[in-house]
Amino acid sequence: MRVGKLISDPFKDLAESGKLSGMLLILATVVSLALSNSSRAASYLSIWHIEIGFDFLHESVLHWINDGLMAVFFFLIGLEIKRELQVGELAVKEKAILPVMAALGGMIFPALIFFLFNSGSKEHLNGWAIPTATDIAFSLGILSLLGKRAPLSLKIFLTALAIIDDLGAIVIIATFYTSTLHLEMLMYAFIFIMLLFLLNRLKVRLLLLYIIPALGLWYCILRSGVHPTIAGVVAAMFIPRGMAHHLEISLHRPVNYWILPLFALANTAIPLQFDPSRIFSGLTAGIILGLLAGKPLGIMLFSWIGVKMKISSLPKGTDWKHLAGTGLLAGIGFTMSIFIAGLSYKEPAVLDLSKLAILAGSTLSALLGMVVLYLLPGKK
Repeated sequence: MRVGKLISDPFKDLAESGKLSGMLLILATVVSLALSNSSRAASYLSIWHIEIGFDFLHESVLHWINDGLMAVFFFLIGLEIKRELQVGELAVKEKAILPVMAALGGMIFPALIFFLFNSGSKEHLNGWAIPTATDIAFSLGILSLLGKRAPLSLKIFLTALAIIDDLGAIVIIATFYTSTLHLEMLMYAFIFIMLLFLLNRLKVRLLLLYIIPALGLWYCILRSGVHPTIAGVVAAMFIPRGMAHHLEISLHRPVNYWILPLFALANTAIPLQFDPSRIFSGLTAGIILGLLAGKPLGIMLFSWIGVKMKISSLPKGTDWKHLAGTGLLAGIGFTMSIFIAGLSYKEPAVLDLSKLAILAGSTLSALLGMVVLYLLPGKK
């Protein structure tokens, strides 16, 4: 019993602090990169391209993860956004202004930096949104490693910023990363949305009655040309508050400990081919510098404008150095950046190169952010 407690308690502590999800993502990435460049690479890479499904829906394992399981991830994001807008930091105008402005700057500047390096390349320009993303699980997991050196108000600020950032990513995906639209399927999708709306208005509390139209909505959006993960966010908006709270708690572990690590395994299966002419390119520079420099610069500048205009204030117990470190941690794009890269590029070589740049930029952002915050005086 005592041995079991010694083993289980550290894992419980890791899970409760948010560190475990980040560690699982790192482990999944390392394992995937190692297998992709081992003697078993061909067998490992082929796993993700095995086709499974039904007569009406037949996709590869990779597509089931990116289009199916990630819809559950976006559903959880939708629940978090709804909660924040109703009772969280974003529900109070005065508290919401700073993370909203910071998130806006943290999306604009990385996109501008990427554009500066890739404006002359039609092949690469479609990936302008890649460095605008923040991985909420990873960034908060890294921040939690700092313990008392990261004030609670800073964690709340980063959470709100990352949620707004996710909302921005959803808008970007829906607006800029859609293929040819099929209006008939969008009409069917609208019918399922109306069903969810009616269930909400009638105060129905049976979860199954929400799941069925949500699945129908996912399928119709998949066939419409809009990316199907948007269905997850839309469906979340119609879940009643009490049910939404329980769902958020129930989904936290499977999403963070299974879906996201599986996404990392599938999407970092990258054979490393060091071609200097491609590695040192506008694509890699735009992504790495967008995450590493664009994120903190945009967050700092827009936050400074908000404070100077006296429409917002810094989180309690923090200063501009804390915000600089947090801005660097917001440059951990990882999951969301890799997801957007998959929508941006279809050529395998370009996609793999963009993923390597995301890994590099996210790693550097995490390390520098930790160093900056660690060197600041901790809470007594």
